[in-house]
Amino acid sequence: MLKSSLNINTVEAGCDEAGRGCLAGPVFAAAVILPSDYKHPVLNDSKQLSHAQREKLRIEIENDAIAWAVGICSPQEIDSINILNASFLAMHRAVEKLTTVPEYLLIDGNRFKPFPGIPHSCIIKGDGKYFSIAAASVLAKTYRDDFMGRLHKEFPQYLWNSNKGYPTRVHRAAIAEYGTNEHHRMSFRLLDDQLRIRFQDS
Repeated sequence: MLKSSLNINTVEAGCDEAGRGCLAGPVFAAAVILPSDYKHPVLNDSKQLSHAQREKLRIEIENDAIAWAVGICSPQEIDSINILNASFLAMHRAVEKLTTVPEYLLIDGNRFKPFPGIPHSCIIKGDGKYFSIAAASVLAKTYRDDFMGRLHKEFPQYLWNSNKGYPTRVHRAAIAEYGTNEHHRMSFRLLDDQLRIRFQDS
């Protein structure tokens, strides 16, 4: 069972991101403040959940949370400041949008750029340890998946409805065949070496 909080009698927001390793699309982050005694029998790291579980949990989280928000950083911002800093910026944007100001932040991972005026703890694999971080992971993942599904309707050749922009063989083959667009992260290694040679020769 995950833990409800790190600090007693403190308004904590859990923060997590989705899409750091993708070749296309924004990085999404979420911040979630849950009741201090919150418990849930299913809520866990979003990667451990099925699509159906995540969709159901998103509704429950949004209903149960004291406050929640989602922030994004565009591919152009990612290319400009790098994916690590873009992940931090997306988290900051999510925290800024919270309707309740948290007193403490629980950050999934081992690094974070401090948010002005709010102390934090970085927790490795925190989405499997604290409900608030797990909730943030579910919101970040589901909102990003929905976004990539909408982009798929405009650019079906990349199959973003299934790969969500991650570096699958199919996605890289589509980049080699059709090239890139404004949603690709140009600072990333978009092609593997074999496809890169084909792409440059074509």
